[in-house]
Amino acid sequence: MAGKSPVYDQNYILNKLLELAYDGIVIVDNHGIIALISKAYTDFLGISQQDAIGKHVTTVIENTRLPEVLKTGKAEDAHLQSINGHYMIASRIPLLKDGKIVGAIGKVLFRNVEELNVMHKRIVSLQQQLELFKGKIGMGRYARYSFSNIMGKSDKILLAKTMAEKASKTDSTVLLIGESGTGKELFAHAIHQESVRSAQTFIKINCAAIPAELLESELFGYEEGAFTGARKGGKIGKFELADGGTLFLDEIGDMPVNMQAKLLRVLQEKEIEKIGAQYSQEVDVRIIAATNHDLESLVSKGRVRADLFYRLNVVNIKIPALRERPEDIELLVSYLLNKICNHLGKYVDDISPQALQMLKRHSWPGNIRELENVLERAVNIIGKDGIISPKHLPEEINGKMSCGEIIPINETLKRAEKAAIEKAMQLSGGKKAKAARMLNISRSNLYERISKLKMS
Repeated sequence: MAGKSPVYDQNYILNKLLELAYDGIVIVDNHGIIALISKAYTDFLGISQQDAIGKHVTTVIENTRLPEVLKTGKAEDAHLQSINGHYMIASRIPLLKDGKIVGAIGKVLFRNVEELNVMHKRIVSLQQQLELFKGKIGMGRYARYSFSNIMGKSDKILLAKTMAEKASKTDSTVLLIGESGTGKELFAHAIHQESVRSAQTFIKINCAAIPAELLESELFGYEEGAFTGARKGGKIGKFELADGGTLFLDEIGDMPVNMQAKLLRVLQEKEIEKIGAQYSQEVDVRIIAATNHDLESLVSKGRVRADLFYRLNVVNIKIPALRERPEDIELLVSYLLNKICNHLGKYVDDISPQALQMLKRHSWPGNIRELENVLERAVNIIGKDGIISPKHLPEEINGKMSCGEIIPINETLKRAEKAAIEKAMQLSGGKKAKAARMLNISRSNLYERISKLKMS
């Protein structure tokens, strides 16, 4: 039989495998002398394999811990190691034979110098983000709520939660649509909390609460000396604070049109420009926007840019009004009472069936926020029996005067008319023409009634 083929030579096979290895691999004996080393590793170190083999590993590889592994016999998995000024991930495994340490293997994770440099930059970036995050926790810039805080079992709220949970797994822009008090901010917190950005900052800003002339500096910040009265050292804007995390833009429909153009640029170019800055800077921010307006209607009126609307309307989540989910009232009452009692340090034993039924029948123009306010009022005035009854609820809910007096019919009609107009105005978003149609009266008749009732 001819001589043994090299294919069956174990040393030959091992050397060929090491030549093909993308990662850095080194094998040392029990004295720390290099027996084998991959070509990828020596190429990175800038030496030849012949220069490395036979030498002690500490003279060839900077900061190596293989001698420690030979001493302790304990493996070290995925440790950071600095070589030639760069960080990489290194694993070290002792080689045992008959219970004795006969050597060790070291493996460094990289494929080429370029990839190693990219890894180094990522690690540095992560370290910087970690320090930034540590500094921001004390400033309250993080999500406080999760999906477990969104209470309800109705089909509509479960559909909204399902869509939001799916959206949290992506990095797409989300548009939350719902009336005031439905919990849009709660959904925004939860989406961020479940996303890959959860360890980063969650920054929120109400576009309707900040004067138009100040909104740009709030969002983008400014450089020192950018304008008269500018803060020394400049100011960091909300986009920069949210870099790597999520920015929640509440009441986006009330953002001035000129600011919408600047926001559109951020969404398209992923960069911002501070007031007074000569250069733009890149930002990595996920946008969650919210509105209680019909944005498509605002687009037709020229109050919202169409191109911005299409950029925001990637994942559209409709959050139902409380009147659309009466089956959730009992669960929400239980949850909110527990929250309120813990906050106020008071105890409520129960809520009567009559009071609960009244809560279920109410239209809740202020939604969950209104329900919470009603319950907090009840907790504050509850009697010693610890039970919330109809008398602890506001007049618009229990339909009675607190002392049971008889109300003249004209006054009763006036109150009913006023309540109907207020509800129509709430549901129409303040649009009088739409409110008049809902009340089945003319717009001029509505104006007359509002004036007669001295309503603002």
